[in-house]
Amino acid sequence: MGVNSNVLILKNVRLSFPTLGEPEYFGGAKTKPTDKRRWSATVLIPKDDPQRKLVDETIKFVATEKWKDKAASYLKTILTDPKASCFTDGERKEYEGYQGMMALSAHRNEDKGRPLVIDSDKSPIYQPNGELYEGKAGRIYSGCYVNIKVEFWAQQNTNGRGIRATLLVVQRNRDGDAFAGGVRPSDDDFEEVTEGAGADDMT
Repeated sequence: MGVNSNVLILKNVRLSFPTLGEPEYFGGAKTKPTDKRRWSATVLIPKDDPQRKLVDETIKFVATEKWKDKAASYLKTILTDPKASCFTDGERKEYEGYQGMMALSAHRNEDKGRPLVIDSDKSPIYQPNGELYEGKAGRIYSGCYVNIKVEFWAQQNTNGRGIRATLLVVQRNRDGDAFAGGVRPSDDDFEEVTEGAGADDMT
């Protein structure tokens, strides 16, 4: 059965460049009045992972819903432009861990409310004010593995056409080697947590 939804859950994917506590402006600073702060995360999916096909099919679904018979033509341009597509070949980046991967970047503007960020036992990691709950330091970091829920949408406005993903939920799955600048938790941080909780439990 083909994809018929623009919402997708990906399991056990590696987290990169997370901004999940305090929202930030793109590039770190406000450059024009319309700029909005946002939360964001990129996840890495092996090119041979079956979940890659799910992403491809979901992108085709939202493009067809938006552009009908012009979707295939528009996607040829969009998917080869890293600035227009949320799903890109990791080989285009010289970042650690991106080789052999596809990179999916998702964002959520501050005015939409913060995304849900939960531990593997479904307990929240961040308080409403963006600060960590007690005992949650190092639970989510660049290089760990997560389950993620995103909503894809097709953009067509004054900025042009594109395929974007809105960040809905991030759930810690398990530890991974921290990327440069990431923080790996100590064993004491997760004695009471059941590791590898399934993404099917995500709200």
